Amino acid sequence: MSAPAVRETRPHIPNRFLPYGRQVIEEDDIAAVAEAMRGDFLTTGPYVGRFETQLAKTVGAEHAVVCANGTAALHMAARALDLGPGSRIIVPAVTFLATASAPHLAGADVIFADVDPESGLMRPEDLAEAFSRAGRADAVFNVHLNGQCGEIEEIAALARAEGAMIVDDACHALGTGYVAADGFVTSIGANRFSDLSVFSFHPVKTIAMGEGGAVTANDPELAARLVLARNHGLTRDPKAFANMADAFDENGEANPWYYELIEPEFNWRANDIQCALGLSQLGKLGRFVARRRALAAAYDAALAMLSPLVRPVARTRECLPAWHLYAVRVDFAAIGISRATLMRRLAQHGVGSQVHYYPVYRQPYYAARHDNGALPGADVYYDYALSLPLFASMNEADVAFVIEALTQSLV
Repeated sequence: MSAPAVRETRPHIPNRFLPYGRQVIEEDDIAAVAEAMRGDFLTTGPYVGRFETQLAKTVGAEHAVVCANGTAALHMAARALDLGPGSRIIVPAVTFLATASAPHLAGADVIFADVDPESGLMRPEDLAEAFSRAGRADAVFNVHLNGQCGEIEEIAALARAEGAMIVDDACHALGTGYVAADGFVTSIGANRFSDLSVFSFHPVKTIAMGEGGAVTANDPELAARLVLARNHGLTRDPKAFANMADAFDENGEANPWYYELIEPEFNWRANDIQCALGLSQLGKLGRFVARRRALAAAYDAALAMLSPLVRPVARTRECLPAWHLYAVRVDFAAIGISRATLMRRLAQHGVGSQVHYYPVYRQPYYAARHDNGALPGADVYYDYALSLPLFASMNEADVAFVIEALTQSLV
């Protein structure tokens, strides 16, 4: 059987718009989805289990539970850890809304931690300060921003000493490696220093499922709880049934139609169409990560001529990043133009950009509920942040095009 056709990366086409991120869909991805659609199941079919098995193997976890999207994955993680009313969690202030809002929707109270102004990552000292304000916390949601991870071991040790569980928000970090103090390189998602890890497969992420997410775990009880959180909180396991009269027939066998509610949950299931695409994309993870790293290196070299006005975010020693975003720090005051002006100029040149992120603690909803005080690291990171185009079908000519557009837009 011949190998599936693959769309080649092409040079930049004049007048084409480069968004800050996009999916890379090739012919074999389309064929995989078509095959799933010709099958007997469109949802909760064989591709779901296949994807979960392969994802767990890829990141080195014992279990993976796939779901509808990354927000669902964060909510499932909160439910699996019993983070409900009366619980407190610590979340870095620079992240997407869902890192805070998904567990908050489960009932948890959110305390925001500051971050390194150069990298946007929460540091151990930021976590310690947040613990001092919170008094206590039941869990820490540690965000691996842009594809980088920070001082995971130190953060884990601090959280454990405070009796808190750890969720790695790895929605930016599929394919990222962490170099531990013992020299061992572990994949983010293996949960060597965390209880759960959360992933997103939105189109701008390293692999795409259209929408999709997953949580990895090593504890089988947590994995079982994640499955409940994904599927209405119902079980068909006879060992878990409480209503013996209705669950079993006169011979003591479980009634074949019967299921039982353990605790109300949402429907966060992923379908076979999503998982067929995800499984095909997962097979390309190494290639996609290598391309993103090469593009980031090309950006790093090209930006040297614009330093210190524009420079990459700080790199962390412990990390082998699978770059989800290419974030730069722009000194808008020194340049003399606003970020909005620069973004509009870039768009006129055919280059998309974005800001990741407006500090969540400054969102009116959370600001009205908590007096976090100023979080200066988060504020400084936000003031300088801009994300430039980065996706696996780009090439070095595209990077040069972006740098030329950026140079022209600065004046």
